[in-house]
Amino acid sequence: MSHLFRELLQKVGSGAHTNKALSRAEAATALELMWTQQATPAQIGAFLIAHRIRRPTSEELAGMLDTYHRFGPQLAPIAADYPVLVFGVPYDGRSRTAPLAPLTALVLAAAGCPVVQHGAETMPTKYGLSLVAVWDLLGVNWRDRSLAEIQQILQTTGIGFVYVPRLFPLATTLTPYREQIGKRPPLATLELMWSPYGGNSRLVMGYVHPPTEGLIRGALDLHHTPHYLLVKGLEGSLDLPRDRTAIIGSYRNTTAGTVSDRILVAARDHGLSGTDVPLNRDTLGAEMRQILEGNITSELARSVIWNSGFYLWQVGAAVNLQAGMAQAEILLQMGQVQNQLQALLRSLEHGVTAG
Repeated sequence: MSHLFRELLQKVGSGAHTNKALSRAEAATALELMWTQQATPAQIGAFLIAHRIRRPTSEELAGMLDTYHRFGPQLAPIAADYPVLVFGVPYDGRSRTAPLAPLTALVLAAAGCPVVQHGAETMPTKYGLSLVAVWDLLGVNWRDRSLAEIQQILQTTGIGFVYVPRLFPLATTLTPYREQIGKRPPLATLELMWSPYGGNSRLVMGYVHPPTEGLIRGALDLHHTPHYLLVKGLEGSLDLPRDRTAIIGSYRNTTAGTVSDRILVAARDHGLSGTDVPLNRDTLGAEMRQILEGNITSELARSVIWNSGFYLWQVGAAVNLQAGMAQAEILLQMGQVQNQLQALLRSLEHGVTAG
């Protein structure tokens, strides 16, 4: 038993009137002790459920993010005309709506805007379709790549994916506890906030509940994150909805303080009104391939154009949202996104051969 962890547990696990928030350093230590199993299973389970009930603070999340940065893999900076977009997508996946992030990434890369993603397999307690499984449907297997291979693929194709079970196994040690306690712990928020890229980037994260936005903002401000986006997206992802107004927060940390902008965009104002596409695991792969072949009349294609246009605008590759959507549509129709996928597949095959 870790006596140090017991002291930290006593702070977060006391009653409503006696519990105390951990300092940034204490929170960093708490996560390290759990990851390295210096805390006992009983201590870890108690901490995770107590932390969920009490809710974390921004300072605690900032400390735990320190531990992510200390132990996690990091891709080196690449040469690019635009900041690398780092997509923080919930690891527990999607169960109701079709995920768009892989196709969005291919469109962005075809426009010269690099994208880094990260994730794992099916995750409790949602057990949704994971991001790595969506890439599988496009014939892209990220699971066996070394960090050096991912670095080269990112440099060559503008797309990188850090498969956490292989490249950051320490971060998966608490996954069984999600299953056992039957709840998604606040630690899962760190999966959105962590960036495995070390160069000029823009972190994009999704969220569901407004308090989560405030917690993330506070933690990233403590980390002096230069520029990041928070998206009230589909199922907590960064996929913008089409059947309601999309709410996005854009935040910049400057020497004068944090500058924030609230961005409200509605697909109906841009000729793309409609319902968000339900998830059908049996047909999703075929629907994505049709879009890559230039068929952009489907509802899923309209969602991809909507999202890709927004992020092309936000990263600076388009002067406004309408121009970004037009650019995304052209890239899909001209086959450049399909070419981007083929280049990615060739790069992955080369990595296997070279390895």
